[in-house]
Amino acid sequence: QVQLVESGGGLVQPGGSLRLSCAASGSIFSIAAMGWYRQAPGKERELVARITTGGSTNYHYADSVKGRFTISRDNAKNRVYLQMNSLNPEDTAVYYCNSLVRIGAGAGLYDYWGQGTQVTVSS
Repeated sequence: QVQLVESGGGLVQPGGSLRLSCAASGSIFSIAAMGWYRQAPGKERELVARITTGGSTNYHYADSVKGRFTISRDNAKNRVYLQMNSLNPEDTAVYYCNSLVRIGAGAGLYDYWGQGTQVTVSS
């Protein structure tokens, strides 16, 4: 089994910053991708940012966060981070860590999710 544990959420004023962290642990052979999704009340879960690693590292950001959010990864520690700057009330949501994991040599890729961390942007 693989566990993802997020941290770093909280309450912040508009224009402020937060840094989310996610640690993956368990039966991990390799990680193909790590990323962050969010879900606001009454809305569907959406991709925020994602890093995929294969022959090269690729970054993907939702248009709404480009230029404000930065995703990074520590491969040695199986961690992914999301630096969020210039936050606005529309960023308020539960943020979920996601990881695409290979649990053994020759095994398939499996999707894992963290429990979520609340980010609230309000004055």
